[in-house]
Amino acid sequence: MRKKNKTIITCAITGSIHTPSMSPHLPVTPDEIATQAVEAAEAGAAILHLHARDPENGRPSGEPETYNRFLPRIKQGCGAIVNITTGGGQGMSIDERIRAAEAFSPEMTSLNMGSMNFGLYPMLNRYSAFAHEWERAHLENSRDFIFRNTFGDIEKILERLGKGHGVKFEFECYDVGHLYTLAHFLDRKLVTPPLFVQTIFGILGGIGPDPQNVMVMRETAERLFGEQYHWSVLAAGRFQLPFTTMAATMGANVRVGLEDNLYLGKGQLAPSNAALVAKIRHILEELSIDIASADEARAMLETKGAAGVRF
Repeated sequence: MRKKNKTIITCAITGSIHTPSMSPHLPVTPDEIATQAVEAAEAGAAILHLHARDPENGRPSGEPETYNRFLPRIKQGCGAIVNITTGGGQGMSIDERIRAAEAFSPEMTSLNMGSMNFGLYPMLNRYSAFAHEWERAHLENSRDFIFRNTFGDIEKILERLGKGHGVKFEFECYDVGHLYTLAHFLDRKLVTPPLFVQTIFGILGGIGPDPQNVMVMRETAERLFGEQYHWSVLAAGRFQLPFTTMAATMGANVRVGLEDNLYLGKGQLAPSNAALVAKIRHILEELSIDIASADEARAMLETKGAAGVRF
C-alpha cells in the first residue's frame, strides 16, 4: 500500500440499492442529488460517487440526460472529484451502464471486479409498504439477480473508459477473488497504478462483515499490489462507521454515504449525506487522522483533473 499522509473520504450519494420508501432523506431528484453532493463535499468528501435516478419515481437510471441535470451543478458548486458509476442498476446492459461515463468523461468511474449474486431481498422483511410499484419488485428480483462483469466486460470498460477517456477507476472488490482478478489485469498491464482498491463488506453475495475479513482483504491486497495501490473500505448498513473507523486506523481511505447506509446511529436515519461525512470526519480527526482535500486526493490517485471532464 502506498504511503500517504492523509485519508480520502468518498461519499456515495444515492446508489441503486436503497429505494425512496426506505428514507425520506435519500436523494432522488437532480436537485436533491446536486444539493446533497455539494454539501457532502463541503463536509469533507474529496470524491463523490454518483448514480442517477428517475426524478418521478426514484428508480435507478442510466440516462445521460438525467446526469446532465446535476453534474454541471456539482462541478460549479464544489471542487470534489466526480466518480460516475459503471454498476448502474438491475437489468441494465453494460452499454447502458457506461453511457453516462462515456458522455461526460469524469475523472473517475467505479468498476466492479467480477460477476456476483447481489441479494437485497432480506430488506423486504423490514418494510411493509412502498410508495412506488417498482420498489418491492426491485428487492424481490434480487433473489435471481446476478450482477454481471465478465472478464470481457471488464476489458471493454478498461478500453472504453480507461484508454478512451483517461479515467481512474474505483476498483470495487466484493470478495477475495476480485482482488486476484484485478491482479490479473495488472499483470496484463491493462490497468495503471496507482490503483484505488475499494474493498466492500456486508453485501449478501460478497465477503461478510466480520472484522477479521478486513485483515484478509488487506493482507491479500498487500501481497498482490505492494506499493502500487491505495486502499479504501466501505461496509453496508450498520457496519459502515465501525468498519471504516477500524480500517482508517490501519491506513485505509474510507467511503460513507446513503448508497451504502441510511442510518447515522442506531434507529436514527441520517438526515443527509453530509451528516455521514461529518460524522466519519469527526471520528477520524479525533484519532489524529488528517483528511485529504480534493486536490490532495487528485495528486494521490493521479487523476486527469477537473479540466479534463465534459460537463
